[in-house]
Amino acid sequence: MDTSAKKKIVVIGGGFAGLNFVKRIDKEKFDITLIDQNNFHSFPPLFYQVASAGIDASGICFPLRRELRKYRKAKGLYFNMARVRTIDTEAQTVTTDEETIHYDKLVIAAGTTNNFFSMPELRDTVYTLKSIQEAIRCRNDIMDRLERACIEHDTEKRRRMLSFVVIGGGPTGVEVAGALGEMKRYVLPREYRQINQDEITITLIEGTDRVLRTMSEKSSAQAARYLESLLVHVKLGHNMKRYEDDIVTLDNDEQIPAAMLIWTAGVKGVEFDFSGGTVRPARGNRIEVDQYCRVKGVSDVYALGDIALMTTPEYPAGHPQLAQVAIQQAIMVARDINRGKVTEGFRYKDKGTMATVGRNRAVVDLNHIHFKGFFAWLTWMVVHLMSLLGMRNKVSVFIDWIWDYFTYSSSTRLLIHPGKYPQRKRWLKE
Repeated sequence: MDTSAKKKIVVIGGGFAGLNFVKRIDKEKFDITLIDQNNFHSFPPLFYQVASAGIDASGICFPLRRELRKYRKAKGLYFNMARVRTIDTEAQTVTTDEETIHYDKLVIAAGTTNNFFSMPELRDTVYTLKSIQEAIRCRNDIMDRLERACIEHDTEKRRRMLSFVVIGGGPTGVEVAGALGEMKRYVLPREYRQINQDEITITLIEGTDRVLRTMSEKSSAQAARYLESLLVHVKLGHNMKRYEDDIVTLDNDEQIPAAMLIWTAGVKGVEFDFSGGTVRPARGNRIEVDQYCRVKGVSDVYALGDIALMTTPEYPAGHPQLAQVAIQQAIMVARDINRGKVTEGFRYKDKGTMATVGRNRAVVDLNHIHFKGFFAWLTWMVVHLMSLLGMRNKVSVFIDWIWDYFTYSSSTRLLIHPGKYPQRKRWLKE
């Protein structure tokens, strides 16, 4: 086949949506260029375990080039590590910080980033968990605080140093608070004997009337009980008003010490500079699409996964920002483009939701079935383990989990600060 006659598809984002689309698109019909700012695919549901030193970062990251190598016989499959700056829908070009690429069809699957709502100053003062880099930074500072607290003789300073606050009672917030609670209850007495368990405070703040708002009421209530058993204080029905001088002030003017604040309260779509068309980001900076994931107002542009806003009678506010939505949309769009025509619109098949609050503590909602405890925790482990790319990653994470389960000792509890020098210079750029 003459490759010069093949249509060119550019895919922005190597997450669940982008990678599943690339896997299923017909490489004999199209040239595909995948663009991502990292050269690896990561698994966001387990970022909190990296942040709490439960597993190693390499266990949930997989090189994109190695995954794409499976299709090495197909000509016209490329990967570019770059950050997208501008999308011109009239000229049909994507401009990165390195080059400008022409496309015949564009697939935007860039996902989400942190949303600080009306408090942009939080960007420089809080810890977030939207990337593996952020998870590693969080882990380093948790370990650093524990180490420094061991040699701090002033009790009041030690208490302030070990005050942790998690904002947001969704799955990530509940899971990271539970992981910190496990560290307080089980790890401290074994490895940090200089620290009194009562000197660590862990507070989870949620603005609604229950944690895990998107799950069943049974799961929410059980998760709250699990958190309390792990010595986590749960505050419901209050939002954070400001964060200054290591103090969280709530909307009722209550003040809570927070030397380390972990923000999991909101997300928004990754921002792009659009030109040449009528693309206007909607609520949460998501891109409005029709039932076929085609971006409204332009042609030959699709948006998939968390960044896409598709409203339906079942989901008037858009589909949940979950991996399964992204995967199912990617499969549908790849199928339609391969066929050269659309068939039926997207219909999300909900396979259930789950969250873990530590070992033997998890909640699972599958349609109308709810279960909890050890079996739910085992189900959560199996589902997440099978979702990882690469057999090595699966085995590595499984061994970490089993070892930690029986010993309460993790080999990933390391404090590794990056070096500062020499100063890095961009290749051939001033």
